[in-house]
Amino acid sequence: MAAPRNRQDRGQRAYLAGTAAEDQVAKHYEQRGYSIAERRWRGAGGEIDLIFRLGAALVFVEVKHSKTRAQAAARITQAQMQRIYASAGQYLETEPAGQLTESRFDVALVDGAGMIEIIENAFGQG
Repeated sequence: MAAPRNRQDRGQRAYLAGTAAEDQVAKHYEQRGYSIAERRWRGAGGEIDLIFRLGAALVFVEVKHSKTRAQAAARITQAQMQRIYASAGQYLETEPAGQLTESRFDVALVDGAGMIEIIENAFGQG
């Protein structure tokens, strides 16, 4: 019965590594003048890891953590991007300017050494 425990341990380690990566990314944005609006916000389409404000603008951030940044980037799928767009649309409904709120979608890649690469407007235009 060791296999289920090892799988559970790996899952727990992955969760903790992901949470630590999100914390690092949040600090990175905050040092650049952004304020955090939400962490792990869940909408109808799924979860958005981090949402930041800069003035009236919003930045939706997907955080990916892996041994290398290339491996992290490879884990972003078209289906995932569509789910993030759907959830972001729902979030924007709560904003005073609604869907007209200035926003962008960034990806933050974090490697095993904790190095962060931010790809601004990573999803292009939805």
